[in-house]
Amino acid sequence: MRRIRSRRRNKQRKIIIISICSLLLIMTVGYAAMQTNLEIKAKGNVVSNPTGGEALLEMVDVVTSGDGLYADTYEERRYIYKGANPNNYINFNNELWRIISVESDNTIKILRNEVLSNQAWDTSNSNNWARPATLNTYLNEEYFNSLINEAQNQIINHIRYIGAIEYNNNDLASQISDEKSNEWFGNIGLVTASDVIRSNNDINLCGTLRLSNLVNYSICRDTTWMYSPYRWWTISPYFGYSNYVFYPIYDDRTMDNDRVNSSVFTPRPAVYLSPNVKITGGTGAETDPFLLEN
Repeated sequence: MRRIRSRRRNKQRKIIIISICSLLLIMTVGYAAMQTNLEIKAKGNVVSNPTGGEALLEMVDVVTSGDGLYADTYEERRYIYKGANPNNYINFNNELWRIISVESDNTIKILRNEVLSNQAWDTSNSNNWARPATLNTYLNEEYFNSLINEAQNQIINHIRYIGAIEYNNNDLASQISDEKSNEWFGNIGLVTASDVIRSNNDINLCGTLRLSNLVNYSICRDTTWMYSPYRWWTISPYFGYSNYVFYPIYDDRTMDNDRVNSSVFTPRPAVYLSPNVKITGGTGAETDPFLLEN
């Protein structure tokens, strides 16, 4: 009897041990499977081949001082290049252009580094860009058609803010709001007056139209990469006048305005690159610009 009971106890112990081992094995396999699934899901949320602005943001550090790419304090999820000479050069249309901003919709806004030939903003002396102005027609027809095919395909039709602004404005937020009061969609446009102001990294001295234009212009000319010895048009009309628009940085002003039928000014085209463009290299320096996949 004792031997039978002993055998039964040993058998029961073996069954318990085997059951515990099996349970531990099942738990271990289940945990490993769960971890693998979590890892797969996590990797699925990572953009392995980012394009557009996301690609640029992976390549460039966002800064808070000096020359470089800053988070825009006026528009969420937007980044802008500031300073006298940040590394914001990009090869587009087999030419040097410069990056103005990474937009919240993942597009990249760029400005031609060199100016075009002198021409009036509008020959009929109206500052209504959407009418369309003669410069609007030239840029979106003749000039657009002159771009190489790859460049045309990389441009996206995008919203432009063409609202009129006040000459003496000392509140950049209200100026941006005024610019957004009127919109136009197109392939090629010009920079806004606020684009020029926001390209300056000295916010305290140059952060508004009044400060940069009337008070500290001698400083503000030297703390933005948009400085140019040429007089070139913006897209921003002068509030209260039907035939004046602003132009940036020339002589003893950082921003001034003139009649749109003047032929002594020149355009610098500004375009939005599609969020699907691929950046294949470069550091953004003038001698090593960012490169786009053709």
